[in-house]
Amino acid sequence: QVQLVESGGGLVQPGGSLRLSCAASGTIFSITYMAWYRQAPEKQRELVAGISSDGSTNYADSVKGRFTISRDRTKTTLNLQMNTLKPDDTAVYYCYVNRLAKDYWGQGTQVTVSS
Repeated sequence: QVQLVESGGGLVQPGGSLRLSCAASGTIFSITYMAWYRQAPEKQRELVAGISSDGSTNYADSVKGRFTISRDRTKTTLNLQMNTLKPDDTAVYYCYVNRLAKDYWGQGTQVTVSS
């Protein structure tokens, strides 16, 4: 089992920045993929950014150049640096991990971009 706890969400003005963190605990060896997803009201959950075990990253087109995903070498912390935030970035952000073909999710953290 893997437990995931997100932090760092909040209210920010358009153009501002936030940094999300996800603390992973439990049986974390053999994690193959870590990612951030988000879900806005009345919309489907979507992939924001992901990082594979080899360090390669992928991003949604809507956040490329603005968001940066990173993790520590022990895979116990996953971060998402979000810059130049827009109102469309408002959503609940979820930490996600895949380990041995099983999916694990955090409880989510709210990000609201509004003036």
